[in-house]
Amino acid sequence: MADPFSSQTEPQIEERIIGNPNLHPEVAYEWTYGIVYSPKWIKGLTLSADWWHIDMRDIVAFRGAQTLIVENPPTPGVVQNGPIVFRGVSSIPGEAGPVQFVIDPSNNLSGAILEGLDYEAIYILDSTIFGHGDWGRLTTTVNGTWLSRFEFQAAPEFKRFGIAGTFQPPGGTLTNSLPWNRANFSIFYDGPADTWMGGLDVGAIVHWTGQYEDDNATLTGSTKLQEPRSGPLGGGDEVRARKVSAWTTLDLILNYTFNLPPPAPAEVPGFAKDGGKNVKMKDGKEKNVVPVSTAEYGCSDWKWWLNNTTVTLGMQNVLDEDPPFVAGSFENGYDESVANIKGRFWYVGLKKRF
Repeated sequence: MADPFSSQTEPQIEERIIGNPNLHPEVAYEWTYGIVYSPKWIKGLTLSADWWHIDMRDIVAFRGAQTLIVENPPTPGVVQNGPIVFRGVSSIPGEAGPVQFVIDPSNNLSGAILEGLDYEAIYILDSTIFGHGDWGRLTTTVNGTWLSRFEFQAAPEFKRFGIAGTFQPPGGTLTNSLPWNRANFSIFYDGPADTWMGGLDVGAIVHWTGQYEDDNATLTGSTKLQEPRSGPLGGGDEVRARKVSAWTTLDLILNYTFNLPPPAPAEVPGFAKDGGKNVKMKDGKEKNVVPVSTAEYGCSDWKWWLNNTTVTLGMQNVLDEDPPFVAGSFENGYDESVANIKGRFWYVGLKKRF
């Protein structure tokens, strides 16, 4: 963290999180408008979109040490000794002492307003429409989210400020990072039915996270959370203010499910609930006959174990893309809420359905 009032404060300080017996329930109001369109002139195409709005009030959360330090400036010439921020004695004349620890009680924070758009397009191309037999089908999907607005109000006495499109340190209030845009693109091929390829399912998925702002309030030492680039280290040529680069990864997956034809049912002796029934024979006499069952026994050989078994082979992050650097994430240098450092990763799976 960065202390705009003292150069003597360490980057990491003690933060004591405590409870609050005066909390009351949170409240949220939301509305959504959605549309789904499947044009008749393009068979297999489905388009959908949902615009959503969420108004959250009296949120129970922690403000965080950085916010509390900015909101509780020291009095010149006086050693700050609570009730929220506690400082030591300054070794530099005229400058506030270093922060020793911060008390961060849970509070019903004023609220937040979120708005955004979820969208999706699905196109299923069935090879039978060409009139040359069944060669399987292709399913293409594009879906994503555009975060239009995320305004956070730390307390009723403060104005709301926007945090959409910004990096938020892990464990922050309400959420982690908030990129403006995230999307996925996939294409899958399913083999033709009633053939050995009927159990084949192979495809590729592209994950994309758009560019967003780093933790510029901390990087520039800004005292104005609604203007994170305005700190002494970010003004003019913006010495430290920066953006986090977009990140794109590719995944591949192959599934094959064994769907063996069922064995021919064999009639075997069974038992009825009443033990049998009387049937009139040709000679006119009645005879008690035990019914014949047509129940199908499960296969006891290898086919029974192989049937309804799915084998999966996949690879994540095929191109071995490193996550983009995030200066505000001093613990590990990347945004763990939207990225990971596993790199290229392959896996196999085996599933049996009984």
